[in-house]
Amino acid sequence: MSEEAVEKRVVDRMARQQVLEPWPTPTFSFVLDESVLLRPIGGPAVHADQLQNLLRIGGMRAVELQVMPMDREEQPSMDGPFNLLTVRKSEQVAYVEIHTYPRLITDAEEVRVLSERYGLLRAQALRPSESLDLIERLRGRYER
Repeated sequence: MSEEAVEKRVVDRMARQQVLEPWPTPTFSFVLDESVLLRPIGGPAVHADQLQNLLRIGGMRAVELQVMPMDREEQPSMDGPFNLLTVRKSEQVAYVEIHTYPRLITDAEEVRVLSERYGLLRAQALRPSESLDLIERLRGRYER
């Protein structure tokens, strides 16, 4: 991947984080697999900053951040990541992107299945406070 493509992806991802800033803030709930917290993409300094940013975001009043621990033999998202969004009038849609192939899911039954799966994910993941403690411990590896 070219440097320009990498830079564009970084800029785009940073811009998407602005949705966390307006008032009144929409509510957000995230479940991250512990494995994504362990890979030091960008090197130690960048990884430490990424973990610090997760602590900041996870500490926001309108955000619930949970971690799915690595010791779970199976979990409901083994097929891959997905996003659930509640749009106008409480209608839910889902979004998946696998290897840069995006798909917006509006079929009510498909969305219902993913919504149930998300509920199971949340039930099996660490509580938000436990999740932030784990991220803090991982972040502490970089302090010496």
